Amino acid sequence: MPKNQSNEVPKTDFLQTIEAPVNIQQMIKASCYDCHSNNTNYPWYGRVRPFAWLLQQHIDEGKDELNFSTFQEYSGRMQREKIRSMISQISDGKMPLKEYLWMHPEAELTNDEKEQLIKYLEKLNP
Repeated sequence: MPKNQSNEVPKTDFLQTIEAPVNIQQMIKASCYDCHSNNTNYPWYGRVRPFAWLLQQHIDEGKDELNFSTFQEYSGRMQREKIRSMISQISDGKMPLKEYLWMHPEAELTNDEKEQLIKYLEKLNP
């Protein structure tokens, strides 16, 4: 099964094309990029079947919904829709997924971090 890993950070990558503060970049990388980019940091259970298959399914679905690596390839309208969706998902506590947080507690956002991230995303999408 091919891995979702790349050493290349394309020019179309979300964090390459916005000038986000370091703390915002760190939050997005830690909480979003494993499932929503072309570069997943696979955990140990990513080598154990059937967990590897389930993990890859989550990654594929996440990238179908939003891929930060190719964010600038979206139309302007689609970018705005994706940002609105990010705000909604974070506000509603739907992202990051609870299942992901079980094995990646470092990806959990505090209420203060959620507020900071939402405010930043709202600035991108007035």
